[in-house]
Amino acid sequence: MFFSRPPNVVLIFADDLGWGDLGCYGGTLARTPNLDKIARDGVRFTDFYVASPVCSASRAALLTGRYPHRFGIQGALDHRSAHGMPAAETTLGELAQSAGLASGMAGKWHLGHLPEFNPLHHGFSEWLGLPYSNDMWPERGYPPLPLMDGKNEVQTVQTLDEMGTLTRRYTERATSFIDRNARRPFFFYLAHSMPHVPLAVGEKFRGRSSHGTYGDVLEELDDSVGQVLAALKRNRIERETLVLFTSDNGPWLPYGTHGGSAGGLREGKGTCFEGGIRVPCVARWPGKIRPGSVINEPAMTIDLLPTLARLWGTPLPKSLDGADILPLLQGDTRARNPRQDSLFVFNNELQAARSGRWKLILPHQFRWLGPHPKDALGGARISERLVPITAPQLYDLLADPQETVDLARKYPEIVQRLLALT
Repeated sequence: MFFSRPPNVVLIFADDLGWGDLGCYGGTLARTPNLDKIARDGVRFTDFYVASPVCSASRAALLTGRYPHRFGIQGALDHRSAHGMPAAETTLGELAQSAGLASGMAGKWHLGHLPEFNPLHHGFSEWLGLPYSNDMWPERGYPPLPLMDGKNEVQTVQTLDEMGTLTRRYTERATSFIDRNARRPFFFYLAHSMPHVPLAVGEKFRGRSSHGTYGDVLEELDDSVGQVLAALKRNRIERETLVLFTSDNGPWLPYGTHGGSAGGLREGKGTCFEGGIRVPCVARWPGKIRPGSVINEPAMTIDLLPTLARLWGTPLPKSLDGADILPLLQGDTRARNPRQDSLFVFNNELQAARSGRWKLILPHQFRWLGPHPKDALGGARISERLVPITAPQLYDLLADPQETVDLARKYPEIVQRLLALT
């Protein structure tokens, strides 16, 4: 594909947003008209995945196109972590800069808090945001939560009211970046801290939804997307810009009403069942994506880097795990992902693999809430217990996306084929 100039890309990454949270996925927790419009004007993926159902590892995969365990990122890094994104890894920011694009970021980084891991050292010319998760703050025994602007700490976030300004401030930085760079190609990574607990929402949105604070947070996030789209429109660059929206993992279910919805999929964040790794993904690019497209072919965040490399005309980094899925992104329902096999890792343990319609769950322990957990009040955490899986389990995701019927005994040859991938 030839472009007279590299297309702009705005990549919006929510935190702990469930597959069933958005209206275009059947969600009822909040009104999400701007995200629904992206799906209506562009493409919606039904089977889109993250490589790991937890913050740092998921972000590492998104930005590098590689499985995060290959370069030592697992779990959720914090202020005690001495490691982060390795300098040897090529990020989407660095790829954009190599193609001559302006590259900026706002939001949660979570790939190392030490100076050498700052986003400014990994392909972003500017960054306003948090070095790690918003729950890593004094209320939970952590040191003051720093809000960074580049290499400088500009505020410590100490109250929920202060945390409630983050979505607005990230959005203002994103729209300012678009306004300042509208006449040149650009890449902007908008990594929201919400709806990760503790939930915090701007005053304008408090009480707006009919589903409490979580719904209010979703409506503010949707408004943020609307502001990004408006910035593109007023600068008359909608047709030159690909807007992608997805999430870092599924909902954090132990927080009850302060967690989202997996839309009927099994489990949530912290597990490699579908509710933990399957996430919403919608994209809009007027004139390039067929409006109203629905793609059922499996794809993953690791596929975005090779796809954007093709759009930007840059050489691919070595040893990628992802594949170029541009035809799928453009809404071609006949296209197939060149990468038919997917692996899913949690805390450096390979826990699942998917190939075509088949999903294999490997022996491991996972945290289970029970069949009918009561909703948490005020964000209090519901107790969990570890449940062992002692033998491989096989699921047909086309017939059983809820992973309720284990077919391992019926199809041992498929189990062996998927075990060979691991």
